[in-house]
Amino acid sequence: MSEQVSKVEKKRISILGCGWLGFPLAKRLLGSGITSQVKGSTTSEAKLDTFAGVGIDGYLLPLNPEAGIDASVSGAFFDVDVVVIAVPPRMSQNVAGNYAAQMRMVADTIRQSPVKEVVFVSSTGVYRDLSQTAVERDVVLPEQSPQPEMVAAENAIAALRPEKTVTILRLSGLLGYNRIPGKYVQGQKNMTTGDIPVNYIHRDDAAGIIIAIIKQGIQNETFNITAPFHPTRSEVYIDSCAQFGWEAPTFKIPEEHPAFKLISGDKFGKSYRYDFKYPDPLLFHYQLDEDF
Repeated sequence: MSEQVSKVEKKRISILGCGWLGFPLAKRLLGSGITSQVKGSTTSEAKLDTFAGVGIDGYLLPLNPEAGIDASVSGAFFDVDVVVIAVPPRMSQNVAGNYAAQMRMVADTIRQSPVKEVVFVSSTGVYRDLSQTAVERDVVLPEQSPQPEMVAAENAIAALRPEKTVTILRLSGLLGYNRIPGKYVQGQKNMTTGDIPVNYIHRDDAAGIIIAIIKQGIQNETFNITAPFHPTRSEVYIDSCAQFGWEAPTFKIPEEHPAFKLISGDKFGKSYRYDFKYPDPLLFHYQLDEDF
């Protein structure tokens, strides 16, 4: 493995943004044998009891760039070996520049902390739809992306290098459990994007990959994280609607084929050993009830 910089043995791990992905990740870390302590942050005081109930040390840690991070809380939260940042941009209240400002604030705090390694959860939404295969080197600067603020956030965290070891994970569409693709398009008519390949990752695999990276050694690299198979949107939508008895959308052939992107996960596959639980989005596990 190139640039392998660490092996984890009973390290203390904090998850900044212990939500839909971060909470199940924290629970899996607790049972993984690789950590002596798992801390999780939330902006909802009601979730602290839930965290405590499963053995996660919970912290109420809002990220307000104007007010700054509460030093009395952040001092304890960032007193760990590894931080996983899983704060989705939607938590930035849709204020332009707020998410990047949040991550610059987080980076400043990590810079002054004992943290040695960082995993930052980003998105393959940083790539433009250019009807081609997207690889990590395609987007480095904000102006190369349709989501410049996400790239600015990535770069704010990556600027912790080389003092800290930072892995950037660009996750494809995060699905599974109660996030069901057919739910969002049921009954729609004459969709023109049916032939476009999907780029998805199941939540179980996203969490499993983060754990594999921590176990095998965090690297100063950026990786696309996507399921290896890319069926079409029509296949995924129709199949997931059928599973729950929803009216499937209908499709028509567009006059001009819509632009798309096909996310390559080759770099990750060459760098780490990982067996996907759900390599095919047509076989993802879903359920209607909210699990967190």
